[in-house]
Amino acid sequence: MSTAAVVTDKHASLQGARLPKWSPWAFAAGSLAVAVGIGLAAGLDSKVQWGLIAAILFVLSTFTVSARIEGRRQAKDRIATALVWVCFLLAVIPLASLIWATVKRGVKVFDVYFLTHSMGVVGDSEPGGGIYHAILGTLEQVGLASLISVPVGVLTAIYLVEYGRGKLATAVTFFVDVMTGIPSIVAGLFVLSFWILILDMGYSGFAGALALSILMMPVVVRSTEEMLKLVPNELREASLALGVPKWRTILKVVLPTSIGGITTGVMLAVARITGETAPVLLLVWKTSFINSNPFQDPQASLPLYIYQQYANSSGANAAYDRAWAAALTLIAFVMILNLVARGIARWKAPKTGR
Repeated sequence: MSTAAVVTDKHASLQGARLPKWSPWAFAAGSLAVAVGIGLAAGLDSKVQWGLIAAILFVLSTFTVSARIEGRRQAKDRIATALVWVCFLLAVIPLASLIWATVKRGVKVFDVYFLTHSMGVVGDSEPGGGIYHAILGTLEQVGLASLISVPVGVLTAIYLVEYGRGKLATAVTFFVDVMTGIPSIVAGLFVLSFWILILDMGYSGFAGALALSILMMPVVVRSTEEMLKLVPNELREASLALGVPKWRTILKVVLPTSIGGITTGVMLAVARITGETAPVLLLVWKTSFINSNPFQDPQASLPLYIYQQYANSSGANAAYDRAWAAALTLIAFVMILNLVARGIARWKAPKTGR
């Protein structure tokens, strides 16, 4: 026998018995089959219950068989992998189900006419109409909120990371943490009491943008702060060693290095406020007509349109279909924002030489 064969045999004996590569799939298929049998025998109609039973059986069978054949040490590794897969499926399946249900019900009236027309004089129970006025209102309100919160949030994060020392920085950090947990209805009530009741400015898209900016600002601060902390201090020290002022170092070195992460954080903040309904319901009010002026009179928005149409539907009429189509539009809008954020992050990423 050759030396290589001897080494291979010794390695195999030290490694011990191993389950085949297809064993996880076999465990999953067997657990699913047993779970279906248990569900039918017990009279469980919900497929969610079947899935939970299958997940428990999958983890238990993986650990039991692996412990008997491979040993307890390898069984612990396999059960950790099984738990990761189970948690992944528990997160992905509801999301996929949500997207599938929205697409299935939303495509009934989702077309060019739906996107380019408003409700106008169309009744909630009548067919026809669209969401052009709601899309326009959402774009203007989210755009105004971004114009308010992004500069303030980025500058606040720069202060906390680059200059913040002492009690002022501690107070700013504390208030940012408090603002992160503020419910959207509280932000809407604050703007309602100050902007509309005290100043008597009236319902408008700008009033809703003020409340949305309150919700967006702490997210921008936190995400920008984390991205700035990831910039190596060596870059700052090298720039300062060349005699470059600190403000110029921040502008020319720190921000370009972290611009990709900052953009992603801003887009996530925009995606969060795009679906807010409570501040819009309190401050923007609602209208079925096109209002392109966000500083005067009520204005529509996508979240409020979805709520209004679903509230006025009986579960099978035209308003019900329009509500799902508007939800599909909102999901597509958020998805486009995330794709744009990824594109900008890749485009603005620091280029390294070969």
